[in-house]
Amino acid sequence: MTNPPDKTAFNLPQRQIVPVRDVTISVDPASHPYETVLAEAIEQNWAVEQAANPALFNGQVCMLAEAALSGGRLNGRCHLVRFATLLYWRKNRAAAAAEHIFAHAMPVSADGALIAIRMGRHTANPGRIYFAAGSFDNDDITDGRIDVKGNMRREVLEETGLDLHDARADFGYRLYAHDRNAVLLRRYRFDMTAEELANRIADHVAHDPDPEIEGPVVIRKGEALPGGLMPHMEPVIAWHFSRIAG
Repeated sequence: MTNPPDKTAFNLPQRQIVPVRDVTISVDPASHPYETVLAEAIEQNWAVEQAANPALFNGQVCMLAEAALSGGRLNGRCHLVRFATLLYWRKNRAAAAAEHIFAHAMPVSADGALIAIRMGRHTANPGRIYFAAGSFDNDDITDGRIDVKGNMRREVLEETGLDLHDARADFGYRLYAHDRNAVLLRRYRFDMTAEELANRIADHVAHDPDPEIEGPVVIRKGEALPGGLMPHMEPVIAWHFSRIAG
């Protein structure tokens, strides 16, 4: 039995890329009702997931209990849940009173390409392509709120070796929501070519004793998109190249 969705808890525009000038996501210290109600099913699914991939780690990540966008301001409330809960939710999200939110820093090279990554085979998204990112977790909480910029910098640095402090960030964010997922986007423009950025990432992966990614994926305007893109990536890529000077 699943808990019925609360249609009033989430008010995010769907399948649109919209501007966001301010983000406030508070962290509720209580247990997420979704995790509490479905604890037994979550445990059963975790046993299956871990048997298939023993490298999975059941750490804590944030899941939304409510979120709304109004006047360019995104306000939300999340709870820390076990990664096992997120994996169960991915299979059972349609009727869930919970949504997932994460952030994408979009590295842009000096010659106009996007620099994505392909995830390692031992991860929860083996072989999939998106921008270096990770769910919000304990390391991203400051004064009871999610530090979106801090999460972006940490995840990109850990996975690729690139430091977002070396790039020029767009003003504000963009939001894309679909299928109970919401991703906060921000472009970061580096003064290096796509080849230079890709080489730097490849070198980082080669020297990382436990890399999360297989390596960089360069995406250029007018070229065929690579296989393995996560579902949200195609509209995000199309949006970027339609506004490449923006």
